[in-house]
Amino acid sequence: MSDQLDQIGLQETTLREFFVSADLYISNVAGAALRKPVSSAQRKKLDKRDSSSALAEENKLKEKSSWLTPTRGLSGVGQWRSAKCRLTEEGERCLLNIYVDDSILYQTVYIHLLHQTDIRHADSSLFFRKDCLAIYCIDGQRWTSAYASEPIYLQFVNSETCVTWLTLLKSYAIPEIYGRWFFPSDGGSYRMWRQVELKIIQGRNLGATKAVEVGRAFSTDIEPNAEIDIVDMDVSCEIHLSDLLCGRTTVKKGIGSPDWHEQFLFPDLPPFENLDILVWREKRLFKPVILGSVRIPLTNFRRGETVEGWFPVLQSGSFQNDVQVGELRLKIRIDEEIVLPNSAYSGLLKTLHSRNFLDWICDFENKLNLKTASTQLMSIAIARDVLVEQVQVFASREVENSSSSHRTLFRGNSILTKVMESCMALYGKAFLEASIGNVLRRLCAEKISIEVDPARSGKNSKDLERNVEQLIYWCQEFWNQIYSTRAECPQEMRRLFGTIRQLVERRCRTEQAPAELQEELPLQSVSAFCFLRFIVPAILNPHLFGLCPGLPSVAIQRSLKLIAKVIQSLANLNASVQKESFMAGIREFLRETLPAMKDYILVVSAPDSFSSAQHGGLDRHDRLNIAHSLRQRALTMPMLDRESIPLLPHVLDIPRHLATITSAVIRHSRDFRARPKVYGSNDKFLEELCLQSLAVEEQALQRVSQLATRLTSGPKSASINSSPSKSSLDRFLPSPLSATAGSQRRPRNPGRPSTAPSPSESSSRRNLFVEGSTVERPRMFSRTTASQQVEQDMHMYPNHLKSPSTDSIQGFVTAEPVPETLDDATKRKRNIFRGILRR
Repeated sequence: MSDQLDQIGLQETTLREFFVSADLYISNVAGAALRKPVSSAQRKKLDKRDSSSALAEENKLKEKSSWLTPTRGLSGVGQWRSAKCRLTEEGERCLLNIYVDDSILYQTVYIHLLHQTDIRHADSSLFFRKDCLAIYCIDGQRWTSAYASEPIYLQFVNSETCVTWLTLLKSYAIPEIYGRWFFPSDGGSYRMWRQVELKIIQGRNLGATKAVEVGRAFSTDIEPNAEIDIVDMDVSCEIHLSDLLCGRTTVKKGIGSPDWHEQFLFPDLPPFENLDILVWREKRLFKPVILGSVRIPLTNFRRGETVEGWFPVLQSGSFQNDVQVGELRLKIRIDEEIVLPNSAYSGLLKTLHSRNFLDWICDFENKLNLKTASTQLMSIAIARDVLVEQVQVFASREVENSSSSHRTLFRGNSILTKVMESCMALYGKAFLEASIGNVLRRLCAEKISIEVDPARSGKNSKDLERNVEQLIYWCQEFWNQIYSTRAECPQEMRRLFGTIRQLVERRCRTEQAPAELQEELPLQSVSAFCFLRFIVPAILNPHLFGLCPGLPSVAIQRSLKLIAKVIQSLANLNASVQKESFMAGIREFLRETLPAMKDYILVVSAPDSFSSAQHGGLDRHDRLNIAHSLRQRALTMPMLDRESIPLLPHVLDIPRHLATITSAVIRHSRDFRARPKVYGSNDKFLEELCLQSLAVEEQALQRVSQLATRLTSGPKSASINSSPSKSSLDRFLPSPLSATAGSQRRPRNPGRPSTAPSPSESSSRRNLFVEGSTVERPRMFSRTTASQQVEQDMHMYPNHLKSPSTDSIQGFVTAEPVPETLDDATKRKRNIFRGILRR
């Protein structure tokens, strides 16, 4: 009878279906199982072969299994195959069916059982492919016909399709929300957001062994080894977050100091424990092995600040010490934010809306020495659809108030030029790829080496003439591609360039400049942004713009530098001036191409001109269908669930941006708030913002304190906190308060509370799913009692009552010291949390 009722209810529910084509990564093991049925004996053999590939040589670190290194010998590890995805909503269930060869069902993923952090962008370094999504799921969260255990990697046809499906999938997954039962009007107390920024700069002494004591394992001032055993080898690095492969560097020569200068960004992360960087040693005709690793405990890593230094590469040695086999220079920033409901930021948002966001950036940089909030402020302006308009207003004001000559407008590095660069990077990513991506990668693939300076090359005149001809050929190739895509310039960039041109034209007329300058200076002002600050830097450093993997070789860098000089000379609209005599051979190319450059600048600075940019992948109907579905479903969601879904098309999370601004302002405003206030000064806006940030902090403190009090004082608290490994309070209380509970634990650094469960704990609840059973999503608490909800929250995120904001502390320093004789537990915890949130 119940089955019939369930069936009737399912029929009455409006089903939603969405379809998309993508490329799917399939490992060789999964691919072999797809081609033919696999018996149990064969399956054990495949599993044994797969596990045996994870063993390293004796006295070396363990390697990861083959699916964790998909780009190492990609042809032998897996392949990309065309696939079709169908997302189906069935009441509270959401299923993602993935088909290969149009008809073979490869996997079914139960999206409603995943966390939102299980669905995120896959770094392009994994496969050297862009627009990829990674879906991390285990057996209880999917059905598969191929006995695959690796994450699901999907590559979409373009970034628009990728972010649209990222948002769609996240909308059906479970957000990381705490205190659902205690704050039912908001759907919870708060949610969490985490991000890791990493730059691997260079290595040194890789392969040179040195005994290192355990206590010095993370020292950043280790003396280099005087005797270095030079080994002819190639090295690369793999990045693992909580034992999951997230990115990798390119392969460099290990002799000397290999330079990478490669940046990685990992947003929307689940609770993390460690950041591991594995250094691989490769040699021709030999199997790659792990040279050593750098392990960085993230639970105690300082939040919200960039840390740069040399980190030792260690290889497991005896019980008492490890062996150092080199060093890596790293730059790391860890962000972790408590995100409140959007209503908590209403006062802060009103204050931010009271003036131009570029004025806020000026105050942040000049008065607070805060240089990392521009991205958050830009995101808020984009959400209001005023970013371009406010940049135009600021540019007009800067030109009117500038005392410099019309010849030097926009030449220096100012707030306006920095924001313009950010706008071009935001809106012009696809445009830049279309302009120089293919031809640049072709030059790198063909390893083109161009040198026209006799002092550098040491070649005879005939060889130099051939090099000049080769330089002209490649400059022509770059220019043909750049010019052919001029109509694809985004409208936002056209409006900004058009404003710049009009402002300079007006200034030239006001100062009565010569007629020739009145014609050229407005065009040069546009090219100063479009080329000097956008296209030319991308030619010089393509790896920083995502155009090619890794830093090019020295010879290719020299070729790119010469091409960039020629393109910049062309953008300056002056074909007769060449500082170096050996560059005289390109003057004819410049003279012939000059009219086309002027036409290019006129096109990209005309906002009303026709744009031929086409949307690939999803057509307009599919995009509108997904957007409409998201809006309709959001109306029935609790507030925090609704706000956890990113906003299309730029994947904005406004409460998260506001939370980041709040933390940064509080951290950097101490000196400003300590200064004597001068009434009527321009500081009143910044003072109001500081007050609103403090008000948000107080509300966050109140919510965290209330949740902590209720979790520890309820009838279930004794059973919840009975086990030391499951105690959420002991994880962030200072050592004097948790000495009895943690007396048998491994000593921890009390400088900062642990904020995240271990991977095994965070995934333990997923193993409870049995196919065919009904699992109620945590967001549905209509039939759950308070004690049951507490147990559910503790089971979802054990040992994680809260995480501090981006600030972290070297020690627990409370804002208001509490006498040791105070026995009031609530006041004691409140002061502890105040010390966490206010640094």
